[in-house]
Amino acid sequence: MQYTIENEFLTVTAETFGAQLVSAKSKETGTEYIWQRDPDGWHDSAPNLFPYIARLTEGKYTFEGKTYEMKIHGFVKYTELSLTQQTEGSMTFALEASNETKAQFPWDFLYQITYTLEQRRLKVTVQVTNRDTKTMYFGEGGHPGFAVPMRKGLAYEDYYVELPQAQNPQRIGFTPACFRDGTKAPLELPENKRIRLSHSLFADDAIVMENAGHQAVIGSDQHAEKLIITWTHPYLGIWSRTWEADYVCIEPWGGLPAMDGGITDFAKQPELNRLEPGETYTSEWSMCAVTEA
Repeated sequence: MQYTIENEFLTVTAETFGAQLVSAKSKETGTEYIWQRDPDGWHDSAPNLFPYIARLTEGKYTFEGKTYEMKIHGFVKYTELSLTQQTEGSMTFALEASNETKAQFPWDFLYQITYTLEQRRLKVTVQVTNRDTKTMYFGEGGHPGFAVPMRKGLAYEDYYVELPQAQNPQRIGFTPACFRDGTKAPLELPENKRIRLSHSLFADDAIVMENAGHQAVIGSDQHAEKLIITWTHPYLGIWSRTWEADYVCIEPWGGLPAMDGGITDFAKQPELNRLEPGETYTSEWSMCAVTEA
């Protein structure tokens, strides 16, 4: 089921399956900022990632001597969540631990995601509460796909992703099978810190980095409207399909995929979040359209 919130600037729709954002449309310009799903390009629009980011070796991990299986990006994106609160300008979806989740992730938890409108800004807040009696280890993040081009008549290559806060960004090395290979290398950016978009840019899958700062700008030299994305997470992924799919994903990640070649022990993967019993983890990302004079 889908639910909608709106104000004088934006209309935003999300669905209960995965609590996925399916539309964020400007009332001023008519621009749809979110990729409108196409099975030939990408069947998702903005998955929410929990309790793991990307791939596990053999789809498995261990904890306290037991082995568990989990799909890519965890189980929230494949699960029906409940709408627990809605106002004119905000809506919250929640998932509590169940027998089904504990077969994959042996903790008692509460996962909540809230979409809030603040004038032209959409804020997305995730809260994870550890309801268990043992330390919880997990990854969490977003995978929103933003529609590019934003204007009819323009090409994908007319756009860029700018990382204005990046300081010595490091690209995290991946194997051809999209697991980490244990390397990092400087990501060379132009002086204006703009990555020009092209589908060939993603020939080796996502560009995943640390030290990217906490802001990205999707823009074009052909028009003044820009989309500013911010996040609180330590890692950033940028991704799209290599064929002609008109979107780019700006992915804030709190966690990284498994290393190539071994089954991950959750308690020993340092990139995972660590949450003590009774504690709540909070993350946030946002998008805001601006028009430069």
